[in-house]
Amino acid sequence: MLNQINLNLLRSLQMLLQERHVSRAAARLHLTQSAVSRQLAQLRELCGDPLLVRHGNRLVLTPRAQALQPQLDTLLRQCDNLFTDVPFVPADWQDELVIASSDYIAQYVLPDISARLQQQAPGLSINYTLWQQQYLDALADNGIHLASTMFVSPPETLSYLKVGEDHSVCVMRQGHPLARHAALSISQFTAYGHIKVTGGGDKDIEADAWLLRHNMQRKVVLKVPFFTAAINRLSGSDNLMVMPRHIADNLSRHWQITYKPLPFETRLNQYFIVWHPRYDNDPAHRWAREQMLLAFQHSDYSIQ
Repeated sequence: MLNQINLNLLRSLQMLLQERHVSRAAARLHLTQSAVSRQLAQLRELCGDPLLVRHGNRLVLTPRAQALQPQLDTLLRQCDNLFTDVPFVPADWQDELVIASSDYIAQYVLPDISARLQQQAPGLSINYTLWQQQYLDALADNGIHLASTMFVSPPETLSYLKVGEDHSVCVMRQGHPLARHAALSISQFTAYGHIKVTGGGDKDIEADAWLLRHNMQRKVVLKVPFFTAAINRLSGSDNLMVMPRHIADNLSRHWQITYKPLPFETRLNQYFIVWHPRYDNDPAHRWAREQMLLAFQHSDYSIQ
């Protein structure tokens, strides 16, 4: 039935049922009276009902037309709203937002993100997942709405907001044999075992890339996905770790660790909030990522 209907006829039917007068309906539709008369004839044929019948010098609705009128008004109102932006109200948002990041962000910054979002959108549920580098090419399909991670350059296939940047440093316990040195040599850097955090993105890939270009490598003695496990082991050993300076600064508040510059130059670490471009114009998503960025900017544990 629908494929037989010119949807413009529905608007004409609405005007005819409201005005109950062909000339006045034509004026509101900016059509000629003869055009609206032809449309009324088509509508009568489609409905199998006269819809409007003459009673004295006026037209009245048939029972079929009376039943159609409220349904027609609702349908056309919905059609009008289909392409109209509805203002986003955080307090009315009932949904789940999936956020991915390293466990460091989850421990120190996610509480601020969650508080900021849920204070204004109490109906919002937040689902956290540990970011992995392989998620990058599947962000359209893995259900992650926003991710916080680091790159040496902005991702070409994703939309993003830049959070900040810094260099990597070499971290050790405060009593480490190298702690008294103002700077490290490459031989010192590679002489000790290293701990690598595997969850949340590649935080030390630039150091490994530099060593590889110079036919060197470090010995990784422990790989763990979480910073807490890594720092626990680091604090009780002579192992070393490579991590972003802002993380080393912040972790040194809680752990007996210190850090030194790397003995070679690496590119800046750049930190981003990323998402799939399909969410670019979604008002709820736009609001959520703006709040996430504000949480990063005001957190004591983010990049300063």
